[in-house]
Amino acid sequence: MDQTRCAWGNADPLYVRYHDDEWGVPVHDDRKLFEMLILEGAQAGLSWLLILKRREGYRAAFDGFDAARIARYDESRVAELLTNPNIIRNRRKVEATIQNARAFLAVQDEFGSFDRYIWQFVGGKPRQNAFQTLSEIPAKTDEAVVMSKDLIKRGFKFVGPTICYAFMQATGMVNDHLVSCFRYGDLAES
Repeated sequence: MDQTRCAWGNADPLYVRYHDDEWGVPVHDDRKLFEMLILEGAQAGLSWLLILKRREGYRAAFDGFDAARIARYDESRVAELLTNPNIIRNRRKVEATIQNARAFLAVQDEFGSFDRYIWQFVGGKPRQNAFQTLSEIPAKTDEAVVMSKDLIKRGFKFVGPTICYAFMQATGMVNDHLVSCFRYGDLAES
């Protein structure tokens, strides 16, 4: 049976799986939140489909997104990563991943979990939007701007407001499925 989904979710089989199973589903697992923050930053200037295609490569290259291990990477590890064809080989993005791991660990120490820290930007529960068309969905919101400023203040990199809003969408902090999408109602009820 065909289901109506957000139009972007039909563009590729990877998008279909990501849209149907992950996008907009509330995430409260610190490692998964860290993974999505890193992947959203890696996507800057690129397509999300490219990142999805390299996701397994990222998981392998970055020790399953174990922030404590990544925080200890040194210059020789950076050099090794920059030769890995399974990730985006951009020095600034690789170094940002290491810096973000360190900042992530500091947030965990301060707040008890990254989850507790990051969800405060939406009051602890998903924002339920009601968009009819893709053109209504903003690239950033006031909450994303506040989140971005706070993350930057804490030493995070590649966390501008647009990246933060994409992260919020991906991790279910906001429900931006179109109201006509079969996932909208599922997630509005969760």
